[in-house]
Amino acid sequence: MKPLRVATAVLAAAALATPLVASATAAPEHQPPGHAKKDTLRADAPRGFHIGTAVAGGGHHESQPYPDPFTADQPYRAVLAREFSSVSPENQMKWEYIHPERDRYNFAAADAIVDFAKRNNQVVRGHTLLWHSQNPAWLTSGDFSADELRAILRDHIKTVVGRYKGRIHQWDVANEVFDDQGNLRTQDNIWIRELGPGIIADAFRWTREADPRAQLFFNDYNVEGINAKSNAYYALIKDLLAQGVPVDGFSAQAHLSTRYGFPADLTDNLRRFARLGLDTAITELDVRMDLPRAAPRPRRSSPSRPSTTSAPSTPA
Repeated sequence: MKPLRVATAVLAAAALATPLVASATAAPEHQPPGHAKKDTLRADAPRGFHIGTAVAGGGHHESQPYPDPFTADQPYRAVLAREFSSVSPENQMKWEYIHPERDRYNFAAADAIVDFAKRNNQVVRGHTLLWHSQNPAWLTSGDFSADELRAILRDHIKTVVGRYKGRIHQWDVANEVFDDQGNLRTQDNIWIRELGPGIIADAFRWTREADPRAQLFFNDYNVEGINAKSNAYYALIKDLLAQGVPVDGFSAQAHLSTRYGFPADLTDNLRRFARLGLDTAITELDVRMDLPRAAPRPRRSSPSRPSTTSAPSTPA
């Protein structure tokens, strides 16, 4: 057998446009000035179904020999505005970017995305508030007491969510809190390790206090089907709802691969969360495929254009 390399293909969200994963909030009814009202992804989507994408910036873009697309590529921005009804920061709202020092926030990049969305009649999906990855060194290397860490997280949520109050459609409050075996990340997640599982409920409560209108989500990968990981989320969310914790949604990142086939129980899985009264979403849809090593690689002549998902792509 020839050696294989992995390529990634992005599917059009319209192929997955079912009421099951549609948001409860209606999509914008009017296109931005000068945009055609037909022949675009956002116009073709069913009412109430947001077609989203990540807003490229930060992360791997910093090592590329060109500026990040959102700030420097006008054709990219035109496609972003024309085709999508929802946008999500790829990296710009993650801790290491928006809270680079303990006593300093950097809102410039996130502000630009929120302002862009307002001008183009789009909703914004915030990503993310409690996560084990992409945290700044001052946080992960700091010698903080439990009380200090709790205050830091609360201040971060109150400050960031409060700044965008009324302008964020959905927040990924807690991102990837379970491993693939359905165990809480008690080692690599600083919040759970140092403060215990109860901090997850606190994060949702603090987010609701900071913005009562935003929908509050759990978000993770490898939860498309019914398995140990999605079962763990189902049990946790049932317990949190019974306690009155404001959880509004569950989203699957949907990093798929032709090697493993389509998760046939995706619909059944998301429906059980919907029966809990939750909204559901697909947030980071991509499909990997194995290609022969000798297959030609695609030529890259310019920065990539926005990818397409059924909810804003938020690579984690």
